[in-house]
Amino acid sequence: MVFRADRVLAVLQQKREAFVTFDQGLSERREGYRQAMKSLCRWSSAEIAEKTALLDFPGALPTQEWDLHSGWAIPFKQQWASYEESCEWARSVIKNIPTFAVDGSQIYPSKDLSIPVALVQIGWYENHHCAQGLYEKDIQVDVLTPKDLGSDSSGEPKERVVNMRRFQMETEKLVEYIRRAQLGSRKLAFLDGALVATFAEALEPESRDFYVQCLLQVLRASEQNRIPIVAYIDTTYTSDLVTLLRHCFDLPEAPQLHDAQLLSPWLEWGERTPFFICARGGSLNPQDGILNSYQEMRERVGFIYLRTNNNFPARLEIPVWVYEAGLLDWVVDLVRCEVIIGRGYPYVLETADQIAVIRNEDRNLFLRLMQDWASREKLSLRLSQKTVSKLQRRRVR
Repeated sequence: MVFRADRVLAVLQQKREAFVTFDQGLSERREGYRQAMKSLCRWSSAEIAEKTALLDFPGALPTQEWDLHSGWAIPFKQQWASYEESCEWARSVIKNIPTFAVDGSQIYPSKDLSIPVALVQIGWYENHHCAQGLYEKDIQVDVLTPKDLGSDSSGEPKERVVNMRRFQMETEKLVEYIRRAQLGSRKLAFLDGALVATFAEALEPESRDFYVQCLLQVLRASEQNRIPIVAYIDTTYTSDLVTLLRHCFDLPEAPQLHDAQLLSPWLEWGERTPFFICARGGSLNPQDGILNSYQEMRERVGFIYLRTNNNFPARLEIPVWVYEAGLLDWVVDLVRCEVIIGRGYPYVLETADQIAVIRNEDRNLFLRLMQDWASREKLSLRLSQKTVSKLQRRRVR
């Protein structure tokens, strides 16, 4: 059946009023928050602290950078006439400074196989940014057995087990890289995702604690070995600053608003916000927020927003020790370099993703490997007839 655009448009026209009402209400709330943003620029960090003193989780806590810059945007003074000029600047800044990133992908258990099995693959990339062009990249794989997947019990969903194993492998690789580095050496590690695991709040306590412990290992390794790490979130819907504005000016709740949306008009390319400490509460109950489980790291994760392309600003979550050590500007410059090299997205993260990704042809190869191996080992493994037919056709080609 073909897609009938005319029918979709007819239904949209019928429901136009619902969209208009939503848009008008959102615009009104957005304007109220934008006015609050202007007003907050006249407040000192001490005044903000006093206003939020009785709150355990005001969303965000300003640092001394707020007082130094008195606004949402810290200017970026570099200007270039061409992309080539920006690349020259990037190469000069990042020269001989290794950057590292890790990413992962997976094959979930499938009905195509009679035995529950999954595959997790992580890939990592380190660019030394030296004249010799040195870089290192590799992968690590793990096969999850029926026992690993909990197939003999009614436990958590198998997909979740796979996701947790992938996350564990990614964070363990980051910790390994940081621990192997010489104390305080000039390196930068990237995490594709957040250091504050709000996504885990909806999980049962055991899984929630699993994610927290993985990230605590990363945070502790970074602070102990003095190797900075940046958690880079290209598209973010967090609302820590929205929450801070709401508490400071007694504004109505606005769940559709997010920080990057409000900050977008304030930031030109390369500009960033002052450094804030994340003080996010739970989505339903502030006291149930994930940061309550972060032990000594509860107030040791900070963030900035950085304009890196024409979309909303990216969120960078950075350990507080990096700011305290006076390394923040250096770290942010390295992120700008990676974004320039990657034309809008950090090249080191993009490359790690390309190394780790499992494509459809890789999945088919995995199924054939499983079939051939199980046959040699005399294991009772069957492929669905549909899958057998597909693999046979592709072998003929």
